[in-house]
Amino acid sequence: MTRTALLGSRFPSGNLWKILPLALLLCTTFVLPALAQEKDKLWRTLSVTGRGVETTPATLAQVSLGVEIQGKTAQEVQQEAARRSSAVVAFLKSQNVEKLQTTGIQLNPVYSYTNNVQRITGYAATNTVSFRIPTEKAGTLLDDAVKAGATQINGISFVANDQAIASAQKQALKEATQDAQQQADAVFSALGFKPKEVVSVQVNNASPPPPPMFLRAEAAKVADASTPVVGGEQQVEASVTLQISY
Repeated sequence: MTRTALLGSRFPSGNLWKILPLALLLCTTFVLPALAQEKDKLWRTLSVTGRGVETTPATLAQVSLGVEIQGKTAQEVQQEAARRSSAVVAFLKSQNVEKLQTTGIQLNPVYSYTNNVQRITGYAATNTVSFRIPTEKAGTLLDDAVKAGATQINGISFVANDQAIASAQKQALKEATQDAQQQADAVFSALGFKPKEVVSVQVNNASPPPPPMFLRAEAAKVADASTPVVGGEQQVEASVTLQISY
């Protein structure tokens, strides 16, 4: 009696156990070299990081200013702070400043100490706002803001506009990529290796603007003379890491 063939195969099912080891051996023979080549490709790589720095003019002043009022009662100082702050905000809006926003509202008791006894002698209210203005207009605007009711200039920093930062970032990335490539070429040349292809790219974007330079001014001092405001330059940094096979 003839045995039934497995799934239409011409090999008898009884001899299947003899054929399977041969098939597995052939598969292993072809797969192992491919795996070895892939492992060799992954391990034989060089990683280099290039850096690019581009400088762009800081044409905008980022300003933080506010109103501080002290008085006997919380309601009194809060109302006066709100009144003066409204006048300052109205003035800033009339000057078409950019990114105007409230950054802080505080109401705190003022204490005095007599014979180690703490007493509340009044209250202090502070309202602060921040905004951006072209650097060349900042000095005059600060003087006029003080006349409008501001009593504090809390901080000022200088930044480039968004379009200039984006352009500088692209240029910095190009420089960083070229720097990484030049480093890789120098290493391959020294070792006598030939690069094949870039297998991985890691990009770090532009750095954030520098932290603000903190200033503090009283209204009387600022009003006496025009406030000089000089901008500067902002550096945009980028780095690119290349992984190159060889």
